[in-house]
Amino acid sequence: MYADSLNSSGDDELLLQLSEGSKPAFDILYNRYWRLVFNTAFKRLNDMERSQDIAQDVFTQLWIRGTTTPIENLPAYLNVAARNGVFKHLEKEGRYAALPDTVTELEGTQGDADAKILHKEFLQAFHELVDSLPAQQRIIFKMRFEEDLSSQEIADRLQISPKTVRNQLGKALNKLRTSLMLFYAVVLYCQIR
Repeated sequence: MYADSLNSSGDDELLLQLSEGSKPAFDILYNRYWRLVFNTAFKRLNDMERSQDIAQDVFTQLWIRGTTTPIENLPAYLNVAARNGVFKHLEKEGRYAALPDTVTELEGTQGDADAKILHKEFLQAFHELVDSLPAQQRIIFKMRFEEDLSSQEIADRLQISPKTVRNQLGKALNKLRTSLMLFYAVVLYCQIR
């Protein structure tokens, strides 16, 4: 009876129960959202085993965090946690090298009037770099990062192979990474002076 009433509870009630260490509440949340977390990871990795590992890690963190820190929007939290898990995995494999978080660093100096100008210039430079990519790379980059499509979905839409999509995306990311690193170095140099 308790499990039935808990099963029909909303996320907020289940998270409240989870904060009190309720294993049945955790099990319901796990069953309710496991597929969402798995699909988020699988869409980016196209690897069932690694996606399952990431989903397990996300729910382990939910158990730990759910008992200590309140979560306001569970689906959003789980989606971001899954994406972060994918990025960590790719970084470990050396397939993803994170760009310096220039935007966050610039916003961290909110009192500095130059920070807002640098932030605006950084975003403008980024958009100009994306627009300067060769046509196919630009289209693939925008489909991947603005429309959040997987390599397979892009390949299907453009009627090209997923390998071509990955190759073009890799070239685009390398060009952007190199150019943005140069811009980042200039920004740091200007801040030091």
